[in-house]
Amino acid sequence: MKIADITAFPITVPVPPERQVTLGIGRMVKRDTVIVKVTTDDGLVGWGESHHGRAHIAVAALINTTLKQLVLGMEASDTNGVWARIYKFQLGSHGMGAACAMAMSGIDIALWDIRGKAVGWPIYKLLGGALRKIPAYAGGIALGYQAAEDLVAEVGGFVEEGYKAVKLRIGDTPEADVERVRAVRARFGDELDILTDANAAYSLRDARRVLPYFEECRVGWLEEPFPAHDDRLYREAKALSRVPLAAGENHYTRFEFSRLIEAESVTILQPDISKAGGITETLRIAAMASAQKLPVHCHSSMGINMAATMHVMSAIDNAGYFEADCSIDNPLRDELVHPPARVAADGTVSAPDAPGLGIEVNEDFIRRHPGASGPGYI
Repeated sequence: MKIADITAFPITVPVPPERQVTLGIGRMVKRDTVIVKVTTDDGLVGWGESHHGRAHIAVAALINTTLKQLVLGMEASDTNGVWARIYKFQLGSHGMGAACAMAMSGIDIALWDIRGKAVGWPIYKLLGGALRKIPAYAGGIALGYQAAEDLVAEVGGFVEEGYKAVKLRIGDTPEADVERVRAVRARFGDELDILTDANAAYSLRDARRVLPYFEECRVGWLEEPFPAHDDRLYREAKALSRVPLAAGENHYTRFEFSRLIEAESVTILQPDISKAGGITETLRIAAMASAQKLPVHCHSSMGINMAATMHVMSAIDNAGYFEADCSIDNPLRDELVHPPARVAADGTVSAPDAPGLGIEVNEDFIRRHPGASGPGYI
């Protein structure tokens, strides 16, 4: 069962103006992703997803022009060997860094899909896990900047759907952020777990201003107040409050997570399987975190990524929340794969139970939405 072909497809879906959400990284105007198809010499097909990295056409080109040639002919079941070969010849030296980590993530997920299909098992079972209920929070491109009363109404809709936790988008102004958090806490009381995400929009001064109020409102975590590389700011911010700091969405491979864990400033880890190096590498990250009794709350937002995330979180011993994408309109969640990820009435999700990822990919959707250049956020 050798790797016979790899093809990466950059995909773009415009977001209608009336459904565009503004958050710390800008206003989303289109959704991009990279879908990876791996075919074996005996006809098995596996699907994976690489994060777009705001340059989805470039990430797809890296797979199609370079990484593919490195691993053709290797055993499709040899996920560790494929990872090691790409690391040696591309990622470890002179190799486009984060772009390579994202690109190889899609290949790795597809190989795990093949492994599961080859033996007739869902991935979570291959990983030593079991089908279980994973608590989900309402997240994704939702709960953005708006009047406090409108945000309370949006949160109310998710609570009615069964969510016990929501993630509010902050990074607007400290005053507006505090007002919104207070309004949600006042309306829903202690029954709701309030999480926050600044999308790296804060300065240290902003963090000083909001953290006392977030602690007062019993906020579950403050996610990415600063860019991933600003280690000093994370250290200083940790000393300001008991509100846990969260990060990891923009960290790549176990090597970066090792430094993040050793720094001890972030206690909520959020690797993205489509960014950090795939399922193979996320398992290593989760194991390192487990040794320090740190929880893993994976970042996710797209269809194939969501399926892979549920499988991994069903198999690790330190899984936290699953990030449910609650965007009003997300074809990459609802149309690209079947069945799409759905949250149960009790606010939980469970991994698909069919072999491999347990999903079918709509190849006609891929053909109808070729990648388009330009920024996804403005």
